[in-house]
Amino acid sequence: MADPSSYRPKPGQIPDSPGVYKFRDEHRRVIYVGKAKSLRQRLANYFQPLVSLHPRTASMVTTAASVEWTVVATEVEALQLEYSWIKEFDPRFNVKYRDDKSYPYLAVTLDEEFPRVQVMRGAKKKGVRYFGPYAHAWAIRETVDLMLRVFPVRTCSAGVFKNAARTGRPCLLGYIGKCSAPCVGRVDAEDHRELAEDFCDFMAGRTGAYIRRLEKDMQQAAEEMEYERAARLRDDIEALRRAMEKSAVVLADATDADLIALAEDELEAAVQIFHVRGGRVRGQRGWVTDKVEAVTSADLVEHALQQLYGEESGDAVPKEVLVPALPEDTAAVTAWLTGKRGANVSLRIPQRGDKRALMETVQRNAQQSLVLHKTKRASDLTTRSRALEEIAAALDLDSAPLRIECFDISHLQGEDVVASMVVFEDGLARKSEYRRFQIKGFEGQDDVRSMHEVITRRFKRYLAEKERTGEWAPDESGAAPAELTEEDGRPKKFAYPPQLVVVDGGQPQVAAAKRAMDELGIDDVAVCGLAKRLEEVWLPDEDDPVVLPRSSEGLYLLQRVRDEAHRFAIRYQRSKRNKKIRSSPLDAVPGLGETRKQALIKHFGSVKRLRSATIDQICEVPGIGRKTAETIVAAFAQAEPAAPAVNTATGEIME
Repeated sequence: MADPSSYRPKPGQIPDSPGVYKFRDEHRRVIYVGKAKSLRQRLANYFQPLVSLHPRTASMVTTAASVEWTVVATEVEALQLEYSWIKEFDPRFNVKYRDDKSYPYLAVTLDEEFPRVQVMRGAKKKGVRYFGPYAHAWAIRETVDLMLRVFPVRTCSAGVFKNAARTGRPCLLGYIGKCSAPCVGRVDAEDHRELAEDFCDFMAGRTGAYIRRLEKDMQQAAEEMEYERAARLRDDIEALRRAMEKSAVVLADATDADLIALAEDELEAAVQIFHVRGGRVRGQRGWVTDKVEAVTSADLVEHALQQLYGEESGDAVPKEVLVPALPEDTAAVTAWLTGKRGANVSLRIPQRGDKRALMETVQRNAQQSLVLHKTKRASDLTTRSRALEEIAAALDLDSAPLRIECFDISHLQGEDVVASMVVFEDGLARKSEYRRFQIKGFEGQDDVRSMHEVITRRFKRYLAEKERTGEWAPDESGAAPAELTEEDGRPKKFAYPPQLVVVDGGQPQVAAAKRAMDELGIDDVAVCGLAKRLEEVWLPDEDDPVVLPRSSEGLYLLQRVRDEAHRFAIRYQRSKRNKKIRSSPLDAVPGLGETRKQALIKHFGSVKRLRSATIDQICEVPGIGRKTAETIVAAFAQAEPAAPAVNTATGEIME
């Protein structure tokens, strides 16, 4: 535990201006990022006597070993930089919202030549227009099915689209009028894009004007006695109205707003968000977070706004954002949202009327979400710390192992030997820091030598990073030296040592891991092994294992860590084996590398179509000359002796 006075900046070093600051631990990892109107006043609050600090703040400052800051011109710049650094460094003590489930979105891929409507989950991509999120994927598909009658936009995958273009026959939706069939040229790219943009406008809430236009066209068609066209327009209007009825009207027709509500206790907080567009609830989502820092409701709202709109384009920010509490610096946050949207944004607390009533509904959803989340994690919240304490007691460690790394070896009868490294921090998997290794020095069923090599490679990298950064001292501004800042800006692969190394195996594997660390001079990292046969915990230089009770939370955590390492190693080993199994006659063509193989497959679509191509057709592929094309045709002929011969002069198949 560090003493905050050991790295406290000297009086007068900290500027009295807006900025963003970072606390780093002894391994140079960023553990907390914050912003302030006045860096001098804000940072002074962290260096008060520990008894006067909030327990979570005291934990952070005693974990830190240094503090540095960056001065910015305005508070809006500080807000933007704080969000960027939190996203980049993933600090341990910052509030990090996580979705309480994976929500589907309705997406329109406007970045493609022929935009496609589809259901998407996960990270958002540039050039794609998103609507939602929705509670269920089936709700999106029902809405899309109704709207395709009016907006027959493509919904097929790239493979289906290319196959239809090749055969000249559209899919079923093209035959029944729910796709304009751009794959076979029924509409050109410009007309299809216009359909997609009309679809987006309707989904964005601009429904009234479009329906009125259809009604006017229907009346005109009836007056001109084009009754079939009028009937079709009537059915289109009815389909759009049915689609609109699926989302309830909650506010005035022209209202575009996001409503954010909180439910919190001492340990956790839940956030619920309703997206209202055109007066209708178009989407709903929820987040949960652990309170790893001392935060108020206003702070939670500010963090939620950063995560909600940090990477969104302007059209995703509505005219109104209704919140339960205003951020500390409301003006700066409002200016930031206005800059995102490109127009004025109202950030306020609803006081009365329909918006206040809807906010109470969102609040009830947040409260239910928190109760459900706590029910699911009731045991996990209490057992994680107990498990770490039990491990520390069983292995006679000075403190609980907050970072555990586990290593496993995998091979297939001595071939394709690989290893995995998984990382658990605070009892939870940290998948971004998982690593995998290829064992190339030797082949064979020798897990002991493989384990020695992997541990050696992992800690050699750690020592190299430690030697590179060396001992450093803050400069006049309190920041790290410039020669370290650029390279240390992002976490390195092996920069942080664990408190405990777990190996999958018994006494021999533990001895190999310990020997590798002794050879490197690593003496401050504990080592143990978990044998599968009786789930025994082995320690170095001990003849007898440590036997934890079957009901022990510590044993359960070690089992989860070991099983995760085993799963990760098996997955890597199988992927390597599958690559070797997937071979083709192209592998036998001399001088044909991976790049040209991929170019051939991409051009023809499959090996089957490449097999039936002529020499002249193969020569059309960039980078393929006539001699190489003849060699490819000959290779396919050798792979299939019964195939007809090929005239190498003309490229024609001889009967």
